Formats: sequence, structure tokens, C-alpha cells
Amino acid sequence: MDRRQIDVFRVSMRGPADISGLIALIKSGELDARNIVAILGKTEGNGGVNDFTREYATAALCAGLSPFLGLPPASVDERIAFVMSGGTEGVLSPHLTAFARRPAASEPDRPEAKRLSIGIAMTRQFLPEEIGRAVQVEETASAVLAAMRDAAIADPDDVHYVQIKCPLLTAKRVEAALARGKATVTKSSYASMGWSRGASSLAVARALNEICGPVADDAILRDWSLYSGVASASAGIELMRGVVIVFGNSVHATGRHVIGHGMMRDAIDVEGVLQAFSSAGLVSRGGLAGIATDRIVNVFAKAEASPDGQVRGFRHTMLDDTDISSTRHARAAVGGLIAGLAGRGEVYVSGGAEHQGPAGGGPVAVIATIDDAATAPE
Repeated sequence: MDRRQIDVFRVSMRGPADISGLIALIKSGELDARNIVAILGKTEGNGGVNDFTREYATAALCAGLSPFLGLPPASVDERIAFVMSGGTEGVLSPHLTAFARRPAASEPDRPEAKRLSIGIAMTRQFLPEEIGRAVQVEETASAVLAAMRDAAIADPDDVHYVQIKCPLLTAKRVEAALARGKATVTKSSYASMGWSRGASSLAVARALNEICGPVADDAILRDWSLYSGVASASAGIELMRGVVIVFGNSVHATGRHVIGHGMMRDAIDVEGVLQAFSSAGLVSRGGLAGIATDRIVNVFAKAEASPDGQVRGFRHTMLDDTDISSTRHARAAVGGLIAGLAGRGEVYVSGGAEHQGPAGGGPVAVIATIDDAATAPE
């Protein structure tokens, strides 16, 4: 298999439609738009059903990249996987992370070394009545395996992060199902986000052998012992299919980036974040002074309010706040913790972690540049 190089660019945003930093990279020649395979973004909306900043940002990206790709704006999202996550509460800062893939310019000095690789796949369009059910799990699991093949990753242990953008239900979509005599898993648009995220995340666990056997309908959002340690699912109104992006390390990839991951057991689990940093070769000694923050490209994490209403025995009120959604509380809390360790607010923290790590916790992945003076993680 021909080797490919993965390049990663983190770009600040002044607003949901601000892609000037990305366009500047393209015009300078530092980034060839034709090599972009995925863009992940954090926008300053509410992260809910009516967060149209996600669609706004995607539309701006499609329009801005269209002339560089020679495609009409409506076709750009068939070429590039876009995942926009709404909600930059607290110290989180709006930004984009663009991933480009191109043929390797030369053979690596250490051909056995594993470097960051990325693979993309998409499911078919889902029917409203399929969202949040076993059929979504199986279809998405097949897409995860296809994305692994696209990333040239054979061993599930080399997968460190799987980002999925999945659909949600709207009143119109629920009505369409009912008109055909089909019942949806819920009639609530907001609740459907959790059902879709949960099914998508269990699909990752199924594909990577983190759980055994098929997932039944009644296990989704009920059996919390089932989860993936590398899944990150985000639901949006702008699509009806699943977009799957697999990130891992592969001997078929070259470049200056690696990825590692860890697990937060709850919303204040510093050790889980440090585990992710260490997995990517960023921790040289104990304490915060040992973290090579200058080599962090970005951190990707999930956050949720613990469903039992407690964090390490102390009562939290995130689930009882009728003014602010619990997902917004969780993003702010986890985002502040990670930003403090990473030394920047431009980190990708997504709310709603159903079956993404243990209940109340969530996976953390970090992409880092390699240290030329040390051995990068294999």
C-alpha cells in the first residue's frame, strides 16, 4: 500500500462563518484544498436542536472551498467530511481543525514507525424510525470498519478516536414516519440527539470489539455497562446519514503527528486527561511542568453530567437546571479542566456522552507533533 502523509491545521474563528484563517492557509500554499478530507469545528451555538451555527459554518465552508475544488457548494460535503459541534461555553474557543491527506513525499527514516492516519466513511441515509435503534448501530459499525480500511488501520488497538456526526429527529421527520405507520424511538427532538449519539457510539464499540455480539434495541440508553473508549458522537439537524471519521496510528502513514487517547472516569478526572497526553508521548515527567503543551495540536473530548446526580459522592445540580442544559454545564466544566492542562481554550469538547466512556465520564484523544529528540509512541 502506498504511504500517505496526514497534515493537521488548527484555525481560530471569529464567528460561525469565519473561515478566513483556512482560506489564508490555502492561498499561501501551505494547505492544498484538494487534499482536505475532514474538518472538525467548534461553534458558539447552544449545541441543541436549534443550533444553526453548525449548518451556518458548514455552508460557509462549502461556499469558501468550492472554487478551490472546482465543485459547486452543494457537492463539497460529498468530498469532505464536516463535523461541526455547537457549544463553546466557559473558556472554550471557536475553531476549526482541518485534516489533509496526500501521498508521502519520501520514505520515512523509520518505516516501522506508526504515524497519524485518518479514514472516512458514510452510512446510507437513515429513515426516522431507524434512529436510535439497532439498525443504526449495525449500519454505522459497517461504516467504522470501512473508515478503518480507508485509514489503512487493521488493528483496533491502533484506533484512538472515532468521530461520528449523526442525525436527529425533528417534528417533520417524526410525522413522516407516522404517516407510513412507523413509530420513532422518541417524539422529542432533543431526546433524539441522545438516542442517535448512543446508537452511533455502540456501533464503534461493536466494530472495534469493545463489546461482544449484536446490540439489541433495549440496550441503547439503558445498559450503561456497554460503551466505547474511543467514540465521540455529535448529533445535528443538517443530515440524515452518519459521517464516520476514524483516527489512529498506522505504519502506512508518514508525517509529524501521532494520536493517543485516555479515559475520563468523571468530569473532574485529571488523570484521565494525563493518560491521553502520555499516550501521545507528551508527558516527560510528573506534574504539569512535564507536559509538552507546545506539541499539542488539539485535544478532543466528550463530556456529560453524571446521570446519578453525583460526582465522587458530591451532589451536582446540572440535571436539575431548567435555565441551562446539562450538556452546556458539562462542556464548560470539562473544557475548563482540559484547557487548563493544555494551556489553550481551542480544544474540542463535545457534550452528550451516551455510551462514550463510562456514565458521567468520556474518552479523551490528543493529536501531537512528534518529538525529534525522543522516540515517538508506536
